[in-house]
Amino acid sequence: MNWQPAFAELAIAHGAPLLSARFKQSPADFRVDEELGFEPDGSGEHELLLVEKTGLTTPEAQQALSSAFGLPLQKISYAGLKDKHAVTSQWFSLHSHQDCEQRKELPAGIRVLQRVRNRRKLQRGSHRGNRFVVTLRDCRELPATSVWQQRLQHIQRDGVPNYFGPQRFGFGGGNLNQAARWFASETQMPQRNQRSMLLSAARSFIFNAVLSERVAHASWNHILAGEVLALAGSSATFAGSRATPEELQERLDQFDIHPTGPLWGEGSLVSTGNVAAMETAIASRYPQFTAGLIQHGLRHERRPLRVQVADLAASVQDGVMTLDFRLTRGAYATAVLRELVQMEDA
Repeated sequence: MNWQPAFAELAIAHGAPLLSARFKQSPADFRVDEELGFEPDGSGEHELLLVEKTGLTTPEAQQALSSAFGLPLQKISYAGLKDKHAVTSQWFSLHSHQDCEQRKELPAGIRVLQRVRNRRKLQRGSHRGNRFVVTLRDCRELPATSVWQQRLQHIQRDGVPNYFGPQRFGFGGGNLNQAARWFASETQMPQRNQRSMLLSAARSFIFNAVLSERVAHASWNHILAGEVLALAGSSATFAGSRATPEELQERLDQFDIHPTGPLWGEGSLVSTGNVAAMETAIASRYPQFTAGLIQHGLRHERRPLRVQVADLAASVQDGVMTLDFRLTRGAYATAVLRELVQMEDA
């Protein structure tokens, strides 16, 4: 089954795209800079490296550092995965009690910008977020400045649906096809890293389906009866019934809390009432994924339905639009772009 249209067909929150444009004509058109959110100690048994990479995946950069510094791959960690078709800067930690000596030249497309010691290694998800600078070329059907400035204001006021981006699902939805075949025992057990990728793809697909339904009904940024809420910047969640509607609305408006959707797994949903009924009904459309996730031991978790878009700015010159914004970790730039632009991915 071809799952690729799934992302393109997800409901849009802020209205139809305002223009058409080409995306990622070159890696420099998509710039991502990781923001740690903490100050390295300056001492300790780990050396943090700020690395800029172009045209490489994060695991490929990890392998290049392993070879250049003569360290086993398991001694090199990172906080988050970054796009391959982009220019990205991100932090890696090298476990070494002494300053690491570079023994080989790094390959083209990767360079070290900064080195500093730290007491702890980087854990996945330990960064605060990412800054994106996106260049959109060959912009067509560009509306008046007042129109797209108003759209930017709406996005900054309300945020955007926190969809998982299409890269989570692989080219042409390939990760979903592989997951479906694996769950149906049509293929051999994948290797560990691939298993994680396929399980994540299946979970993300169900989450996106639930979120799209709530966007279509304009409830993605509202609190419903039976809601489970997430604290901003934290993995902590709590039932919406624990506070008054007025208190919850004020915190929601300030992006202090967010409604959540399911990351599917075994056990009972923590949402209740109409929210739980809706989530269960949507997930039941994909029994091959829900059964596979349960079979392989994943447990129910929650993810915020919306994400705040910070410091959003845009400029247009000679048919080229440049967008600059910040997102928390785990959020995808494509979730912002699809609320503005009909993109042709080069």
